[in-house]
Amino acid sequence: MGQEPRDNEAIRFPVSVKGVVIRRGQVVLLRNERDEWELPGGKLELSESPQVCVAREIAEELGLQVEPSALLDTWVYRITPGVQVLIVTYGCQETVEGEAVVSDEHKQIRWFPLSQVPALRMPEGYKASIISWAEMLGRR
Repeated sequence: MGQEPRDNEAIRFPVSVKGVVIRRGQVVLLRNERDEWELPGGKLELSESPQVCVAREIAEELGLQVEPSALLDTWVYRITPGVQVLIVTYGCQETVEGEAVVSDEHKQIRWFPLSQVPALRMPEGYKASIISWAEMLGRR
């Protein structure tokens, strides 16, 4: 007889799907409760794909309509001791250019010139995803 699958013994992480939205050389970011800048997005629900999740979250958090175009990166982010999240980032294209508005989930919204991203207080993985999407857009 074979052994029982051991999947339930694996370490499990919440999954947060984030989107990079660049408009005219600027990326939209949100300030969170830890006073860090972050990409818009949120927790993946069981009933949805990562692409549906990021489009839904960006609509909820910013009021922007986007279509995820490219999977950029994945990594495990240690938010605080004992709290890790699997981050999945997508490059997103706006389907309709609208006014971005901040929801009550964040303290502030701001469009940053891409040149300012390296100096921002935010996880390095987000910075890498922003640079990657900007490079992809530059090649189109």
